[in-house]
Amino acid sequence: VNALLALGQLVVIITAGIDLSVGSVLGLCCVLVAMLLKAGWPAWAAILTSVAAGGALGMINGLLLTRLRLPHPFIPTLGMMNVARGLALVLTGSATIAELPAGFRFWGAGTVARVPAPVLVVIFFCVLFHVFLTRTTVGRDLYAIGGNCQAARLSGVPVESRLTLVYALSGAMAALGAVITAGRMNAGFPLAGVGAELDSIAAVIIGGASFFGGVGTVLGTLVGALIMGVLRNGLNLLNVSAYWQTVVLGLVIVVAVWIDVLRQRAMARRRA
Repeated sequence: VNALLALGQLVVIITAGIDLSVGSVLGLCCVLVAMLLKAGWPAWAAILTSVAAGGALGMINGLLLTRLRLPHPFIPTLGMMNVARGLALVLTGSATIAELPAGFRFWGAGTVARVPAPVLVVIFFCVLFHVFLTRTTVGRDLYAIGGNCQAARLSGVPVESRLTLVYALSGAMAALGAVITAGRMNAGFPLAGVGAELDSIAAVIIGGASFFGGVGTVLGTLVGALIMGVLRNGLNLLNVSAYWQTVVLGLVIVVAVWIDVLRQRAMARRRA
């Protein structure tokens, strides 16, 4: 799930942005897909609707940033983080929606030739995002925006529409993570994804992307997500308290950003 969220976070960070709402969007879409399934919707329709809802919430983030000329993406995504989590709690009354249809559970707990279905989903979207970022004009535009937004605008890049797109992609990937989570847990619960935004940001930064924008790869992000997974599992196997795990995650993020700052300084010295 963190790998999927990190892919959406990657395209945002490449543009020198950040999306703090992915964890809450995951929680809201987790609830939404469960409610639709309980209402009798077929699994494919519930999944598509939830992913579309996640994309729409992300698009709202992008529109708030570009149309209202807010000074930093921190502001609209922080607002959406609270709005989406609040809606998830309101829709369910803070209750869990359990016992989802067996066919839907395939996406979280099924296998294909002994390979877990979520792994295949991650591989598919990693390939898709790699092609998007490296083989399309839009993907190259994102790097240009992150490298120098003003220069990209003067070069004819439609900066506002590109930024709206990346936040929509981030929201859609959060919703896809919600589908996997609901299928794995056989339930939709409004507190799903709490803290997931930090895990996704950490995975992207550990994977070599820069908070300053213009740098980042899908392979690096996947490696970062795997490192985060190994770290989480290792701490659990060592019976480390969840509270201390949060401390470790915070330290990992600080160290990763510090390394990024040192790398940027070294590059600036070389250019000088």
